[in-house]
Amino acid sequence: MDAIYIPQLTQAPERTEEVQVNEFLPGLETLTPVRGHVRVQHHGNYLQVSSQAETIITCTCNRCLQQYNRRLGLDTKEIIWLDETANQANDLPLEREVVMEELLESLPPDGYFYPNEWLYEQMWLAVPQRQLCDRNCPGIPVSSTVESSESSETPVDHRWASLEALKKQLPG
Repeated sequence: MDAIYIPQLTQAPERTEEVQVNEFLPGLETLTPVRGHVRVQHHGNYLQVSSQAETIITCTCNRCLQQYNRRLGLDTKEIIWLDETANQANDLPLEREVVMEELLESLPPDGYFYPNEWLYEQMWLAVPQRQLCDRNCPGIPVSSTVESSESSETPVDHRWASLEALKKQLPG
Protein backbone atom coordinates (compact mmCIF):
# COMPACT_ATOMS: atom_id res chain seq x y z
CA MET A 1 0.00 0.00 0.00
CA ASP A 2 1.32 3.37 -0.93
CA ALA A 3 1.49 6.29 1.47
CA ILE A 4 -1.20 8.94 1.02
CA TYR A 5 0.01 12.52 0.73
CA ILE A 6 -2.41 14.42 2.97
CA PRO A 7 -2.65 17.67 0.90
CA GLN A 8 -3.68 15.60 -2.16
CA LEU A 9 -6.72 14.33 -0.27
CA THR A 10 -8.27 17.79 -0.51
CA GLN A 11 -8.24 17.42 -4.32
CA ALA A 12 -9.73 13.89 -4.35
CA PRO A 13 -13.41 13.31 -5.08
CA GLU A 14 -15.36 13.84 -1.84
CA ARG A 15 -11.95 14.43 -0.20
CA THR A 16 -11.75 10.67 0.21
CA GLU A 17 -9.41 7.91 -0.81
CA GLU A 18 -10.19 4.24 -0.41
CA VAL A 19 -7.46 1.61 -0.54
CA GLN A 20 -8.32 -2.03 -1.22
CA VAL A 21 -6.21 -4.44 0.82
CA ASN A 22 -5.32 -8.00 -0.14
CA GLU A 23 -1.81 -8.64 1.18
CA PHE A 24 0.26 -9.91 4.06
CA LEU A 25 1.25 -7.11 6.43
CA PRO A 26 4.94 -7.11 7.43
CA GLY A 27 5.36 -8.07 11.08
CA LEU A 28 1.87 -9.58 11.40
CA GLU A 29 1.98 -13.36 11.11
CA THR A 30 -1.21 -14.52 9.44
CA LEU A 31 -2.30 -17.63 7.56
CA THR A 32 -4.18 -15.67 4.92
CA PRO A 33 -3.61 -12.21 3.48
CA VAL A 34 -5.39 -9.33 5.16
CA ARG A 35 -8.43 -8.60 2.97
CA GLY A 36 -10.64 -5.55 3.10
CA HIS A 37 -10.33 -1.79 2.67
CA VAL A 38 -9.06 1.34 4.39
CA ARG A 39 -10.92 4.60 3.79
CA VAL A 40 -9.31 7.98 4.53
CA GLN A 41 -11.47 11.11 4.46
CA HIS A 42 -10.09 14.66 4.87
CA HIS A 43 -12.26 16.94 7.05
CA GLY A 44 -10.14 20.10 7.16
CA ASN A 45 -8.37 19.81 10.51
CA TYR A 46 -8.63 16.02 10.91
CA LEU A 47 -8.68 12.76 8.98
CA GLN A 48 -11.38 10.18 9.54
CA VAL A 49 -9.92 6.76 8.91
CA SER A 50 -12.08 3.66 8.81
CA SER A 51 -11.43 0.08 7.88
CA GLN A 52 -13.10 -3.26 7.43
CA ALA A 53 -10.67 -6.13 7.09
CA GLU A 54 -10.19 -9.74 8.08
CA THR A 55 -7.58 -12.47 8.17
CA ILE A 56 -6.84 -15.74 9.98
CA ILE A 57 -4.20 -15.95 12.70
CA THR A 58 -2.74 -18.80 14.73
CA CYS A 59 -3.21 -18.41 18.49
CA THR A 60 -1.89 -20.39 21.45
CA CYS A 61 -4.47 -21.30 24.08
CA ASN A 62 -3.68 -19.73 27.45
CA ARG A 63 -4.95 -22.83 29.30
CA CYS A 64 -3.74 -25.90 27.40
CA LEU A 65 -1.01 -24.30 25.23
CA GLN A 66 -2.41 -25.90 22.07
CA GLN A 67 -2.37 -23.86 18.87
CA TYR A 68 -5.58 -23.10 17.03
CA ASN A 69 -6.66 -20.88 14.15
CA ARG A 70 -8.93 -17.89 14.67
CA ARG A 71 -10.61 -15.47 12.27
CA LEU A 72 -9.58 -11.92 13.09
CA GLY A 73 -12.09 -9.32 11.93
CA LEU A 74 -11.76 -5.57 12.04
CA ASP A 75 -14.45 -2.90 11.69
CA THR A 76 -13.11 0.34 13.16
CA LYS A 77 -12.97 4.12 12.81
CA GLU A 78 -10.44 6.62 14.12
CA ILE A 79 -9.96 10.36 13.99
CA ILE A 80 -6.42 11.59 13.39
CA TRP A 81 -5.89 15.27 14.06
CA LEU A 82 -3.86 17.39 11.66
CA ASP A 83 -1.44 19.44 13.75
CA GLU A 84 1.52 21.55 12.60
CA THR A 85 3.55 20.47 15.64
CA ALA A 86 2.92 16.73 15.16
CA ASN A 87 5.99 14.48 15.03
CA GLN A 88 8.36 17.27 16.04
CA ALA A 89 11.19 16.21 18.30
CA ASN A 90 10.80 17.95 21.63
CA ASP A 91 13.31 18.02 24.46
CA LEU A 92 10.89 16.46 26.89
CA PRO A 93 11.81 15.08 30.30
CA LEU A 94 11.95 11.29 30.62
CA GLU A 95 9.00 11.38 33.00
CA ARG A 96 6.10 13.77 32.72
CA GLU A 97 2.39 13.82 33.32
CA VAL A 98 0.26 13.33 30.24
CA VAL A 99 -3.24 14.78 30.07
CA MET A 100 -6.04 12.96 28.27
CA GLU A 101 -6.11 15.51 25.44
CA GLU A 102 -2.56 14.52 24.47
CA LEU A 103 -3.55 10.88 23.97
CA LEU A 104 -4.70 11.53 20.42
CA GLU A 105 -3.13 10.56 17.14
CA SER A 106 -1.93 13.50 15.08
CA LEU A 107 -0.11 14.03 11.81
CA PRO A 108 1.34 17.13 10.15
CA PRO A 109 -1.13 18.53 7.58
CA ASP A 110 1.59 18.51 4.91
CA GLY A 111 2.76 14.97 5.71
CA TYR A 112 1.85 11.43 4.74
CA PHE A 113 -0.62 8.88 6.07
CA TYR A 114 0.59 5.28 5.88
CA PRO A 115 -2.42 2.95 5.59
CA ASN A 116 -0.34 -0.23 6.00
CA GLU A 117 1.12 0.94 9.34
CA TRP A 118 -2.27 2.08 10.59
CA LEU A 119 -3.90 -1.21 9.55
CA TYR A 120 -1.08 -3.20 11.18
CA GLU A 121 -1.64 -1.37 14.48
CA GLN A 122 -5.41 -1.86 14.31
CA MET A 123 -5.07 -5.58 13.58
CA TRP A 124 -2.75 -6.02 16.59
CA LEU A 125 -5.27 -4.21 18.77
CA ALA A 126 -7.96 -6.64 17.56
CA VAL A 127 -5.99 -9.74 18.64
CA PRO A 128 -7.78 -11.06 21.74
CA GLN A 129 -5.81 -10.79 24.97
CA ARG A 130 -7.42 -13.90 26.41
CA GLN A 131 -6.89 -16.72 23.94
CA LEU A 132 -8.87 -19.90 24.58
CA CYS A 133 -9.21 -22.75 22.09
CA ASP A 134 -12.61 -23.61 23.59
CA ARG A 135 -14.76 -22.00 26.25
CA ASN A 136 -14.68 -25.30 28.19
CA CYS A 137 -10.94 -25.95 27.73
CA PRO A 138 -9.79 -28.05 30.73
CA GLY A 139 -6.21 -26.78 30.61
CA ILE A 140 -3.01 -28.80 30.91
CA PRO A 141 -3.65 -32.28 32.34
CA VAL A 142 -1.99 -32.73 35.74
CA SER A 143 0.05 -35.91 36.27
CA SER A 144 -1.16 -37.89 39.30
CA THR A 145 1.93 -40.00 39.91
CA VAL A 146 2.84 -40.46 43.56
CA GLU A 147 6.47 -40.92 44.63
CA SER A 148 5.73 -43.58 47.23
CA SER A 149 2.94 -44.80 49.44
CA GLU A 150 4.64 -43.14 52.46
CA SER A 151 4.32 -39.65 51.02
CA SER A 152 1.09 -37.72 51.03
CA GLU A 153 -1.56 -38.64 48.51
CA THR A 154 -1.22 -35.33 46.63
CA PRO A 155 0.17 -35.42 43.09
CA VAL A 156 3.88 -34.56 42.80
CA ASP A 157 5.33 -32.69 39.85
CA HIS A 158 8.37 -34.65 38.60
CA ARG A 159 10.36 -31.41 38.33
CA TRP A 160 10.35 -31.17 42.14
CA ALA A 161 11.67 -34.73 42.66
CA SER A 162 15.24 -33.60 43.42
CA LEU A 163 14.02 -31.12 46.01
CA GLU A 164 11.78 -33.78 47.56
CA ALA A 165 14.75 -36.17 47.86
CA LEU A 166 16.81 -33.43 49.56
CA LYS A 167 13.93 -32.71 51.92
CA LYS A 168 13.85 -36.37 53.02
CA GLN A 169 17.57 -36.21 53.93
CA LEU A 170 17.03 -33.35 56.38
CA PRO A 171 16.44 -34.26 60.04
CA GLY A 172 13.13 -33.44 61.17
